[in-house]
Amino acid sequence: MHDTYSPDRRTLLKGAAAGAMLLGPAAALARPGDREAIRKAAEAGYDGSVKRIQDWIRLPSIAAENLNMEEGAEYMMRLARDAGFQQVEKVPTDGHPGVFATLDAGAKRWMGIYFMYDVKQFDPKEWSSPPLEARIVDKQGFGKAIVGRGSVNQKGPEGAFLAALHAFRAAGRKLPVNLVLIAEGEEEIGSPHFPQIVRRPNVLAALKKCEGVIIPTGWQDRDGSVSVNLGAKGVVELELVASGEKWGRGPVKDIHSSQKAIVESPAWRLVAALQSLVSPDGNTPMIDGFFEKVRPLSARERQLIAANAAASSEADLKRSLGVKAFIGDEPWVKTLERLAAQPTVNIEGLVSGYTGPGGKTILPARAVAKIDMRLVPNMTKDDTVAKLRAHLDRRGFRDVEVNVSGGYDPTETAEDARIIRAQQAVYTRSGVKHTLYPRLAASWPGFVFTSAPVSLPAGQFGLGHGSGAHAPDEYFIVESSNPKVQGLVGATMSFVDFLYEMATIS
Repeated sequence: MHDTYSPDRRTLLKGAAAGAMLLGPAAALARPGDREAIRKAAEAGYDGSVKRIQDWIRLPSIAAENLNMEEGAEYMMRLARDAGFQQVEKVPTDGHPGVFATLDAGAKRWMGIYFMYDVKQFDPKEWSSPPLEARIVDKQGFGKAIVGRGSVNQKGPEGAFLAALHAFRAAGRKLPVNLVLIAEGEEEIGSPHFPQIVRRPNVLAALKKCEGVIIPTGWQDRDGSVSVNLGAKGVVELELVASGEKWGRGPVKDIHSSQKAIVESPAWRLVAALQSLVSPDGNTPMIDGFFEKVRPLSARERQLIAANAAASSEADLKRSLGVKAFIGDEPWVKTLERLAAQPTVNIEGLVSGYTGPGGKTILPARAVAKIDMRLVPNMTKDDTVAKLRAHLDRRGFRDVEVNVSGGYDPTETAEDARIIRAQQAVYTRSGVKHTLYPRLAASWPGFVFTSAPVSLPAGQFGLGHGSGAHAPDEYFIVESSNPKVQGLVGATMSFVDFLYEMATIS
């Protein structure tokens, strides 16, 4: 998923007071002996489950590089069939394909599951363990982990969910709910064609039967705590491009830098365009109308954030991020309010001219800025892109190209939705400290599920731990040495418990 970081799962959260009042009597789990049999099956299948994740990591599908996309979809289909899905089909799009599958266990309720089979790019030179080797290494304070691109984002948690389905079958038990699986291969480029998958008539009809949709996660902190998120920010990913060719005033190809005395620079033009987008310190978006649809935090959202602030450590977050200060040096609760409620304009990368060793005296003909913008309710991707284009045009930057690669709107799920209450019930019964949080500062394409025509609650769920999404040495714990954090078998059983809870919760 895009940037799956959240402070409430990175810092020490100390309780579930914010959500405890929502919990009714504990839902019945399996019949006597069922859960024990499933756990034994999960333990017996541990080696196979680890290998399944490793093999999947060794086949990277990278949409940005058009690498192994068909192969990734075919492999996702194979994984679904092996896990017991009876109907599995590849779904074509105008981009890379997705996968749609159903598992009808004859249960009364249906549950939607979202998978992604693509991963982020990587540079092997930055890794201490080869990113496609999926080596098992020791992680101090956590235990044995699979290190590899996609291990926590998302193949490890998804592998744990698949392991749960294998364990049900190996134990001879039926699933308590029926499943609809929707998988895509473009999440890491902003899911530009995911709506085409979800809105196909047969896929939409299947989803309409579901209680909600979850994406498997493994977000436990070192103290075992986890958060239940009621939404996520949206995102827009794009490039801004300034070129002499489009501008008509700079060079159409790189020229000697001595000519800067008489020739204008597309690189400086891009810098000027970028500076118009934000305040002088770079911290506040200044795009015309950017905030006009932003919905302020509600009283309940402020209450949840205050509870998280009281239960977490500002110092721990700074240490985990490697920063010494947050914007404005505001009180901790105000910092968390900004994280949940502030839309952003961020420069992911800047590229122009020569960037190798030493100098090269050229005047570049082209400059590119990679941008992401995070959106909060009630902003939308399309409206935000239109505002950006209009803002540039009004300031004389009509020649600066806006090339959108992907993105989607924010998500919101009601606090009393069954999938939210089921998560809380499982965590509480498992003795896992948890809090409610208004929304992730990061993004995932759940808006396709929460908005019309699907209109379902959607969120994340899962025990276990991993880190390093989008970064070198990404890992997922499979054998935990920390009694408060689940390994692969414990993560697997969390999904077993969640499915039982969804089958019985009122």
